[in-house]
Amino acid sequence: MSGLSHSSKRTLSERVSSALPKTEHRRLDEAHEQWAAQVGSTEELEGRKFITVSSVPIKDMYTPKDVEDIDFLSEVGYPGAPPYTRGVHPAMYRKRLWTMRQFSGMGTPAQTNERYHFLLKEGQMGLSVAFDLPTLMGYDSDHIRSRGEVGVCGVAVDSLKDMEMIFKGIDLGKISTSMTINAPAAIILAFYIVVAEKQGVRPEQLRGTLQNDILKEYIAQKEWIYPPVPSMKLIVDTIEYGTRHMPQWNTISISGYHIREAGATAVQELAYTLADGFAYIEAAMARGLEVDEFAPRLSLFFNSHLDFFEEVAKYRAARKIWARHLKERYGAKDERSLLCRFHTQTAGVSLTAQQPENNIVRVTWQAMAAAMGGTQSLHTNSMDETLALPSEKAALIALRTQQLVAYESGVTNTIDPLAGSYFVEALTMQMEQEAEKIFEEIENRGGVLSAIDQGYFQRELAKSAYTYQKAVEKGERIVVGVNKFVMEGARVEIPVLKIDESVEREQVQSLRQLRQARDNDKVRRTLGDLGAAAERGDNLMPSFIECARVYATLGEMVDVLRGVYGEYEEPPMF
Repeated sequence: MSGLSHSSKRTLSERVSSALPKTEHRRLDEAHEQWAAQVGSTEELEGRKFITVSSVPIKDMYTPKDVEDIDFLSEVGYPGAPPYTRGVHPAMYRKRLWTMRQFSGMGTPAQTNERYHFLLKEGQMGLSVAFDLPTLMGYDSDHIRSRGEVGVCGVAVDSLKDMEMIFKGIDLGKISTSMTINAPAAIILAFYIVVAEKQGVRPEQLRGTLQNDILKEYIAQKEWIYPPVPSMKLIVDTIEYGTRHMPQWNTISISGYHIREAGATAVQELAYTLADGFAYIEAAMARGLEVDEFAPRLSLFFNSHLDFFEEVAKYRAARKIWARHLKERYGAKDERSLLCRFHTQTAGVSLTAQQPENNIVRVTWQAMAAAMGGTQSLHTNSMDETLALPSEKAALIALRTQQLVAYESGVTNTIDPLAGSYFVEALTMQMEQEAEKIFEEIENRGGVLSAIDQGYFQRELAKSAYTYQKAVEKGERIVVGVNKFVMEGARVEIPVLKIDESVEREQVQSLRQLRQARDNDKVRRTLGDLGAAAERGDNLMPSFIECARVYATLGEMVDVLRGVYGEYEEPPMF
């Protein structure tokens, strides 16, 4: 991250000028004293501490005094207008609901294709692809390190052949697709482009999102291949290619979700995610791209955790911070560059194996928080995801949860219904201020890449995860069915999806047949061209596309780049 602008460093109270008259202060103080005398202490109930999931203390009540430094027009405003606190579109859900996606993928490409057709038939609006661990790590299904993992946590994709099967019968010119993959993301995007090409769909017609966020892998999820510098180069390759050829495609989804799942607090998720985003912006600008060329196609990905109001405040603060930094630090002039558009997924880490039906309820209010926070798309977790990949029934219940929130709850009737709440506005302001402090800490450490090398993010996440777990084990934080309202001697059994061992055998056999049937001379030539382009420092997207067309595998392409870039090993962190 480069230096913060002066206005970014100012506190909110310095940026606005608004205060209650002294007479109003006195009236509020007197009324509060009278109320407090009647109520007495409200510090604890049954030993509970009144704090957010992130351990932020919450006052017993909030009044106009808590928001007196907030000027409505400059700090809250109107939807679709600066500072975008209330949403990125003027009419929000009054004109168009969020895109309902269910993260899905399992077993073989054929099984995943079957699930996609089921979900689309039941009203899902977009696809969201989950890949298995070997694919995420850049290994083909027949690699020794893939054994026992093929198709288990997502779908196995070894080549263009698999991608063709996944999207068989699905018009890529009409559907929006999100793909959750990072280290080999450019290769997966190349497969998708060529599948569309075979359908007669041009790159400029494609709509969707590639996660492609490698920084959060070093910070939290740990699914990397190459060292950070060449990994960042590959990401800028996709941003540059998308800017030139895929105007409707989000070439990166800057992801706080996995940071939160690794133990981050809400404000850490907010700050680390946006800091990563700023690092990508700076890398793309260093390549020679103008900020307004690519920033409108950047998207973000947030978690929706257990604390309803904290999550809503997080989303509102994210929009304010993103718009301010894009304008003041990076000189964005196109209004679209200022819009913090984001996908949300309910918190997988909040699901419990004990009394799993409780997860349906947890996911419902997490979905409500995402909707009331103004998300552009949403995935709701299934009740059984703490045990296995979602069964068809559990996935349908999760989709129906979104539909119930959208059509029956009433929360979409008005835009940003929580605006003006003393509590929500105060929490939004507090979260914004705390995030700015974290930005300064990262800057003082030399930026995101330097902070990763120093182990800063990893240590902070470990601390916050430990604090949360300790509170649960002590009973200071209640988890229904786990440390309170436990059903001794009883276990609720629900059917779960099991990936049979035959999946791996079938996928490996398919891969062997591909290698026998394709033109291997062409494969060797294109892989050689890929290696030469990597040595020269070229943008590698055209080379990946050529390799995809001749059915070179993901593992073969990754191995070529391993030979050029090397592999990353995380240094010990203490």
